[in-house]
Amino acid sequence: MDNETIHYDCFRGCTVVKAEQSDDINCNYRAGCCKLSDRDWLKGMDDGTCPDIFEVRFKNTRKGFYVNDSQQKLNEGDMVIVEAANGHDLGIITLCGPIVARQMACKGVNPENMEFKKIYRKAKPLDIQKWQEAIAREHETMIKARKIAAELGLEMKIGDVEFQGDGTKAIFYYIADGRVDFRQLIKVFAEEFRIRIEMKQIGARQEAGLIGGLGVCGRELCCANYITSFQSISTSAARCQDLSLNPQKLAGQCGKLKCCLNYEVATYLDAQSRIPRVQGPLEFEDGLAYLRKTDILREIMYFSYDRNSDADLYPLDAAEVKEILDMNRHGERPESLRTEPEPAIPEFVTAVGDDSISRFDAPKRKRNHSRKRNGGRRNGGGKQQPDKK
Repeated sequence: MDNETIHYDCFRGCTVVKAEQSDDINCNYRAGCCKLSDRDWLKGMDDGTCPDIFEVRFKNTRKGFYVNDSQQKLNEGDMVIVEAANGHDLGIITLCGPIVARQMACKGVNPENMEFKKIYRKAKPLDIQKWQEAIAREHETMIKARKIAAELGLEMKIGDVEFQGDGTKAIFYYIADGRVDFRQLIKVFAEEFRIRIEMKQIGARQEAGLIGGLGVCGRELCCANYITSFQSISTSAARCQDLSLNPQKLAGQCGKLKCCLNYEVATYLDAQSRIPRVQGPLEFEDGLAYLRKTDILREIMYFSYDRNSDADLYPLDAAEVKEILDMNRHGERPESLRTEPEPAIPEFVTAVGDDSISRFDAPKRKRNHSRKRNGGRRNGGGKQQPDKK
């Protein structure tokens, strides 16, 4: 291993090992690097469904389903040469077996009506070497493409470039707010790079999924981890969760509203359906109580006799507030808010119990202070005098 260089290609989910003394290149599948990776929870089981259909992944989040007509033995992690619109491409098999049928159902692919492209064969060392040479051109090509687009004055941003496995074609992923006439751009690209060009428009969320990264939560971006279909997100999702409408906190790395804002909307809407709408103060015999704040998930409403202060707040369960509102409509007033029992609030319990965390500390040794209190005297006397003879 001392004479080898290991490169982790997280865009394609593999490790590339190059020998320093020779031009040999060895690529191995590394599932931990894959974006939108899927766990094969049916691994080792065979129910006979879709035995010849495999899921093949390419760069970033691009995947496809391919059929193995040659009946050759293929396994997960194999690098294969697959059919492309022009020429051939190189990809990695990520799923095989019965899990493929469930994955196709999740993607809305019907195997009876779908015309699958073919898997030609396993990739040879020469194919892998040509593939790595094409990959090495991607970053430089993207930088040049951005400069050309800027010189032509096009309102677009080229986010990524993906070369085909045979190096004869490249996909340029771009972002644009409106329609872009890139006919002249394609001609310039073809003359500059000497390859076939495919322009593919993507959104800001898809660009974040292609590039990847870590969110403010410390975890991998959801768009790069598992999200494949992006739903519309509005500020109403933040309002129903009582979140402050701060654009800097609500926006993700893509500049749009965070996808995770939609995760708990259904839970909040369900809890809000059981919380009554209080438009005025509650009437008690000792005064009026004003709503100051609401804990939506715990369904607890806090009232105060002072409409401008949160000093003395009294919690009430949402069901109790409904009863008090109904009593006020019939002209009845409860005795006092101060006499209402506090609602049972579910408290957080740690996994190790309610013990103090200081129980792991070594017990401190107690010092004997009796000698200091007694001035160092024993039996009520001072220092023991030597006997005089």
